[in-house]
Amino acid sequence: MTILPIIADAKEELTEIFKDLHAHPELGFTEHRTAGVVAAKLKEYGVDEVHTGIGGTGVVGIIKGNHEGARRVGLRADMDALPIDELTNLDYASKTPGVMHACGHDSHTTMLLGAAKHLAETRDFTGTAVLIFQPAEEGLGGARGMLADGLFDRFPCDEIYGMHNSPNGELGTVGICKGPAMAGASFFDITVQGKGSHAAMPQQSKDPLVIASALVGNIQTVLSRNVAPLDTCVLSVTQIHAGAAYNVVPDTATLAGTIRYFKQEVCDLAEKRMRELCAGFATAYDVEITIDQRNVFDVLMNDADLSEAYLEAAADIVGKENISGTDEPATGSEDFPDMLKVVQGAYCRIGHSGTTGLHNPSFFLDPEVLPVGASVMARIVECRLNA
Repeated sequence: MTILPIIADAKEELTEIFKDLHAHPELGFTEHRTAGVVAAKLKEYGVDEVHTGIGGTGVVGIIKGNHEGARRVGLRADMDALPIDELTNLDYASKTPGVMHACGHDSHTTMLLGAAKHLAETRDFTGTAVLIFQPAEEGLGGARGMLADGLFDRFPCDEIYGMHNSPNGELGTVGICKGPAMAGASFFDITVQGKGSHAAMPQQSKDPLVIASALVGNIQTVLSRNVAPLDTCVLSVTQIHAGAAYNVVPDTATLAGTIRYFKQEVCDLAEKRMRELCAGFATAYDVEITIDQRNVFDVLMNDADLSEAYLEAAADIVGKENISGTDEPATGSEDFPDMLKVVQGAYCRIGHSGTTGLHNPSFFLDPEVLPVGASVMARIVECRLNA
């Protein structure tokens, strides 16, 4: 493994930044402290321009190469945490009750800061590096917020690259799935408005719990009897809420969940069948059922040529034996596709020694991956702007 020298020398500093961010996690659009740390470090590293408040709490840094050029390459990292109580018992565990960096965004932010340090000191490229620190990736629309705030109008890019940690137990492996790499996602909320009653006299009710429970089972037939077996789709009801007493049949029950898909027509079909089921159940049980469906993530599409360029740059750092361009698509989702719809680019995963899955209260990210990821990020800028 060949860590870039400036980043290797900054390993201890990067580890301290990571631990500090991990101990002070912030939810989407509230990353004020994190954004402050990022902006301060960028200025300390001599980044030419530091812009804050993009899309709420986003930060953008601009680094100009030693040689003038029109081309501009973007790097993106996310900054937000999750509403999870941490159970790792690390000495730098979250100090904020109910909030944890359980997806490793603190490492992504740190890696991009490490890349910024290298690029600002060396500037061995022709053109401009655009460093994008994005808020609110976890389903709150941070990428769309930055785009609505004129991200690429104000800071145009010819291509853009993202990275996510992978707790696969293999430090320094880099993988890409070319083409459709991560699923799009639609979230839904369903409200069953029934009629409450005394629990001892349920005949006077239109029990929304019974209706909602039946609806959950029938929703599963959307996939088994409507979506073609070779079309990937995941439909999960993840929440059901109703009632507050032992002796009361409640008035309402609510359901919520998500659809994951790789083809828009598959998502459209699933959403249509869900609306039809809700309408049918409303008629059958003589109640009112409303459904709200909304797109949250688009399908992440990796450009084939830029994916290959990303892997070649990564190979300079981790070695050809540790790269893969044949990773399987993931049914998890990301909001980096919103940026990729405007600017072509690629998104990779980098392995580390942790093996507890993402979004888990015991998730552990191995800090040894920080200089590796930072070096890969810096290297793709140098490769593409010196091509």
